[in-house]
Amino acid sequence: MITTDDISAAHSRIAGHVRRTPTLSLDADTFGLGLPLSMKLEFLQVTGTFKARGAFNTLLAGPMPKAGVCAASGGNHGIAVAYAAAKLGIPAKIYVPEISSPAKIARIRETGAELVVGGARYSDALAACEAHAAETGALSVHAYDAWPTIAGQGTVGLEWEQDAGGLDTVLVAVGGGGLISGISRWFEKRVKVVGVEPEGSRALQAALEAGHPVDVEVNSIAADSLGARNVFARVHETAALYVDQVVLAPDDAIREAQKRLWLGLRAAAEPGGAAALAALISGAYRPAPGERVGVLACGANVDLASLAAVI
Repeated sequence: MITTDDISAAHSRIAGHVRRTPTLSLDADTFGLGLPLSMKLEFLQVTGTFKARGAFNTLLAGPMPKAGVCAASGGNHGIAVAYAAAKLGIPAKIYVPEISSPAKIARIRETGAELVVGGARYSDALAACEAHAAETGALSVHAYDAWPTIAGQGTVGLEWEQDAGGLDTVLVAVGGGGLISGISRWFEKRVKVVGVEPEGSRALQAALEAGHPVDVEVNSIAADSLGARNVFARVHETAALYVDQVVLAPDDAIREAQKRLWLGLRAAAEPGGAAALAALISGAYRPAPGERVGVLACGANVDLASLAAVI
């Protein structure tokens, strides 16, 4: 398992390649919740999500094969790997499933990476990516089940603690679980870390209940970013030790969170990026009186037409 020193090293390694995103102290009326919040604006990251951190950490951590890199993704991880590879002059091939949003597919194409769209779900894209890596020797950059990825995502927690000390709890959206694994490993129980999954995509909650990773069915508005069927071993190992709680947010609350992020901050968030706030809107997580709560807004790669329908 990674250490906090690994996360600190990742933060130094990726400096100059990613943004140190801002943290805002928001008053109790910002989202109509009657609760002041610390919000880490990771949707302002260079690729629109936190995924750039893990991608750059992986690509900078060791020598690259001549065949370059490949990645399977619902969209955001693919954007990040393609972007990092382009900046570092590394060939990249990205596999995405058919459910990926047109906005995310367009962003991958803009990087110049080779793009393959096929299969109904992320698991289909992952199988195709792993076959390509085995055939060519390309480095397969996993979206979450890899220590360099998890360490890179953990730099979100490092910055959050430096910029907004004194938090009691942070709410973090969960897809495959790399983000919450890195953040929870950084905080080491100094702060309560609560994972937020869509009701229709609960791979981490199911794994923690079972005591090991298990496959789940996926059906959610946020499936293109929070649609992992299985969190796999590294995420389960870390979350079992350091994640305090996982709650489920319904799709209607996620849509409402997108709306309130727009009205309160003029932030165009994708469904997965709004999921953590949705836990407060729906009551899936109810803070205690006086509890100092942080919310991670983690993704903005949204199709604007679909956002317009929500707001």
